[in-house]
Amino acid sequence: MFYHDDSRQLEPLHDLHTMKAVLLFPGQGAQKVGMGKDLYDSYPAAKAMMDAADAALGYSLTDVMFNGPDAELTRTCNCQPALYLHGLALWEILRREVEIEPVAAAGLSLGEFTAHAAAGTFSMEDGLKIVQKRGAFMEEACQAAPSTMAAMIGGNDEAVQKLAAECDIDVANYNCPGQTVVSGSVEGVDKAVAGAKAAGFKLAKKLNVAGAYHSRFMKSAQEKLLPELTAATMQMPACRVYCNYEARPVTGTDDIRAMLGAQVCGSVRWAASMQDLVAKGYTLFIEMGPGKTLAGMMGRISKEATVISIEDVPTLQAAIETLKAM
Repeated sequence: MFYHDDSRQLEPLHDLHTMKAVLLFPGQGAQKVGMGKDLYDSYPAAKAMMDAADAALGYSLTDVMFNGPDAELTRTCNCQPALYLHGLALWEILRREVEIEPVAAAGLSLGEFTAHAAAGTFSMEDGLKIVQKRGAFMEEACQAAPSTMAAMIGGNDEAVQKLAAECDIDVANYNCPGQTVVSGSVEGVDKAVAGAKAAGFKLAKKLNVAGAYHSRFMKSAQEKLLPELTAATMQMPACRVYCNYEARPVTGTDDIRAMLGAQVCGSVRWAASMQDLVAKGYTLFIEMGPGKTLAGMMGRISKEATVISIEDVPTLQAAIETLKAM
């Protein structure tokens, strides 16, 4: 089964008519006020999951998701569990409506946790509690020292690595060809932005973020998260789940814990993960979460891949029709 909840186990389907797809889940930044509200109102399965999430956390995450305000939803301790829950609710409905066999799952940064929950590594509730703590730990790390991030457009991986080293900052994300993100001290990121044109980049733009995610500035968050991962009940996922840190499928529960811990400070190797999946012959991808960020990245990574993006009831219903027609 793919959503690990003993009361609602579904056996994987292996008949010839089952759609094989890779599940994708976005990361922090994709959140928006109102997310999940129409799913909650339209699908009992989504309502049940979201109510269970509120009960597990001991406060109403759904109220923040549905009503905001934006400043509250954007807080790391809220947007991370919100995106996790939203992605899982979409998957819960989709898998009931269409016979899909996930051949792999991947998520950008925080989305890696959603991918694991969708693949049955841990329960929705257990994963949710870890994700909420991860967000809180990262928020604390942001408050401890001023830091920031910048998107680097154009240029290649070698150029961004060289520039980051010269500015004493880290490469946070390798999103797709021509789009990387650097992360670190305000002074270091400002220096990188100033030197971007000379280093061969078309554009460099500072991001509106609370701090330097996926950098050495997250060390305290990583140290707090590791015991939570160690204590969590996990099992091998029902399909391949890719880790951001090494752009490969995880190999066991100890590996899962290590990779989820490492990616807090390490680079997100999204482009390499997607390239590996396409090289293995997978061409159908389903993105579940607000916006179409991952579909946009895939357009720059591979022309062979088809990405269906789902974020609300209209896009969900359209996806169901598209998948049933395939």
